[in-house]
Amino acid sequence: MDNAAGEMRVFIAVVENHGFAAAGKHLNMSPSSVSKLVSRIEGRLQTRLLLRSARTASLTAEGEVYYRSACRILADIRHTESMLSQGPNVTPRGQLRISASVPFARCVLLPLIPEFTELYPEIELDFSLNDSSIDLMQNTADIAIRVGAVNDCPLKARKIGESRRTLVASPGYLARYGIPDHPENLEQHRCIGFNFHQGLNEWLFKEPSNGRGITKRISSAIAASDGETVRQLALLGMGIARLASFHIGEDIEEGRLVPLLQEYHYGRNEPINALFVDHTHLAARVRAFVDFFAEKLSRQKTPSYLRKKSFLEVHPQPRAIQRNAVL
Repeated sequence: MDNAAGEMRVFIAVVENHGFAAAGKHLNMSPSSVSKLVSRIEGRLQTRLLLRSARTASLTAEGEVYYRSACRILADIRHTESMLSQGPNVTPRGQLRISASVPFARCVLLPLIPEFTELYPEIELDFSLNDSSIDLMQNTADIAIRVGAVNDCPLKARKIGESRRTLVASPGYLARYGIPDHPENLEQHRCIGFNFHQGLNEWLFKEPSNGRGITKRISSAIAASDGETVRQLALLGMGIARLASFHIGEDIEEGRLVPLLQEYHYGRNEPINALFVDHTHLAARVRAFVDFFAEKLSRQKTPSYLRKKSFLEVHPQPRAIQRNAVL
């Protein structure tokens, strides 16, 4: 009983059981131990809280203040522990801060938010949308959703789906500069790249005749800091871009962009990961969000232009946890 909450519990027991002996019996403590603990509180506060007699103890004015405050504080502790409990019947609630890229949020995440908030009305959503990395260890977000390979860092990643990257250009660009028929020919074209992550400027291909991998590090005629700007530049005929299919699927379906070198696709899709800090007890609001979107992405339909190759191929184990994640 050497902590403030424990001392308060003992003091409340003395008041509500009208004495040290009865409080000791209730707490399975000796009366002398109860008396010493109350004396310790009074000594620390430099004020008398109880008026003692042979059989009873009554509150002083200061004791009345301490008693009421102690009751309120312990009630707050019980409420907080109940609210944060990770039991199976807990209602997800509280603020949930989500970081995602603008394209993923616009095309995949936000259209599903009305249904999510209908299911979980007590979760308060806070979105930060950008394509650059953030540091979850600095408590800037609860969840970060990122498309691409993950490497070493002290986070956990839940793989909720996969994304296919597709080379595209506008019909106007292709009419002016021609259609590349091999990855090597990209050197003769204007390419649109990214200026914040050089790995996105290494375009991977596979020779269909022999399976040989081809890596082309593009020299960007123009670069941007986010996928939506790259998409807009491609729509304006500024060059060839390599973007996630969920981002430019509608543009391809409606003829605004044309897919290129599909037969040279390297055969692997990029994972879509929900990243979060590794806690023993995952907050109910985080688990609810990740479970919801893992289930929803599993139902995404395949774009017709990809035929049988889905741009979101979701793994069947929704609760599988992968280590080694980086933003």
